[in-house]
Amino acid sequence: MPDFLLPDLGEGLEDAELTAWHVHVGDHVAVDQIVAEVETAKAAVEVPIPFAGTVTAVHAEPGTTLLVGAPLITVTTDAPAAVQREPRPAPRGNPPGAGQASGHVLVGYGTSPSPRRAGGPRRAGGPRRPAVPAPATPVPPPAGPVPVISPIVRKLARDAGLDLARIPGTGPHGLVLRRDVTEALAARSSPPDVPAAAEVRIPLRGTRRATAEKLTRSRREIPEATVWVDADATDLLAARDALNAQAPQTPVSVLALLARFAVAGLRRWPELNAHIEDGEIVIPAHVHLGFAAQTDRGLVVPVIRDAQLMSARDLAAALGRQSAAARASRLTPADLTGGTITVNNYGIFGVDGSAAIINHPEVAILGLGRIIDRPWVIAGQLAVRKVTELTLAFDHRVCDGATAGGYLRYIADCVESPLLALADL
Repeated sequence: MPDFLLPDLGEGLEDAELTAWHVHVGDHVAVDQIVAEVETAKAAVEVPIPFAGTVTAVHAEPGTTLLVGAPLITVTTDAPAAVQREPRPAPRGNPPGAGQASGHVLVGYGTSPSPRRAGGPRRAGGPRRPAVPAPATPVPPPAGPVPVISPIVRKLARDAGLDLARIPGTGPHGLVLRRDVTEALAARSSPPDVPAAAEVRIPLRGTRRATAEKLTRSRREIPEATVWVDADATDLLAARDALNAQAPQTPVSVLALLARFAVAGLRRWPELNAHIEDGEIVIPAHVHLGFAAQTDRGLVVPVIRDAQLMSARDLAAALGRQSAAARASRLTPADLTGGTITVNNYGIFGVDGSAAIINHPEVAILGLGRIIDRPWVIAGQLAVRKVTELTLAFDHRVCDGATAGGYLRYIADCVESPLLALADL
């Protein structure tokens, strides 16, 4: 009756928070079946089990933080089956022989050829229920187990101190959805005949904790300075529209164009693609481009590797894939590390500028504000143009204002006249 221990999740992570079980005591599990979902400081990770058997015990409740190597689940193993492959070493912390029929234990690396499940986790051992239309009105909470399949919904409710059993579900068969939790929280915050809203406490866990630690370290260690400039983005929007009319199946966003300009400018000002290590400024040969993405789990910075080899369309596709993965909590720890410079489109929040915090250990972050109609002088004549504000926060240890100003001015020139960027693309 072996214990399956929380495996080493890589990237130097030492613990993880259990967010959801995908199996229950008494269920039968197969090799590489997903048994739990955990949230590390960098990503949500599905945990497959490296051997088959019957679940006899689970060792933690959702919301519990476990150290790597701590008992996760206990199973009674099946008799060994004939497996036509060479045995692999058992994963760290698991009993000898347990992983002989399994591949890696990290998310997405099991030996099962089946694709990742769509529609979220489901209880092991049973067929997927067919999709049915959502009822027109909420279904009263059932007397039995609460029908919730999304770990994000459970976490939202837990952090807000809401009892899921008291929330009517508007999904199929009374399934409690994220909007149900949000509406319940809004109703609780503004109840009738109550003068003040109830206090809400949200623990700093997982991604939020890691982000807080990184931003605090950045402010503590980096002597940061910021430069900014207004730019006429009228021709940039026209260039984007022309590119998308030419190939609507692979649309290019404003952020993708800005990212392409940012990468091109690093050829002239490579210091802004550096990091400091052991008292030296290290400038890598590659550009691993990070971009800020807002998710339900907080701010994350997915990384697009070798961005210097990509066209604007390639970058647009990569931005789309990584953004979708971030919103669905499918990013792995490797997707969130190794960046060399970051771009941030804070214009989507309706603001003009921001003195952004550098994503440590990088040395620069480039930001784009909202694009709005403003008066602009062209050849001595006043006109209405599409104007945006560009900002660059940089580490003053690696360069001075001349370098930072030159780089930002180059980006602004590309925004104002995209054809000028062709010489460097």
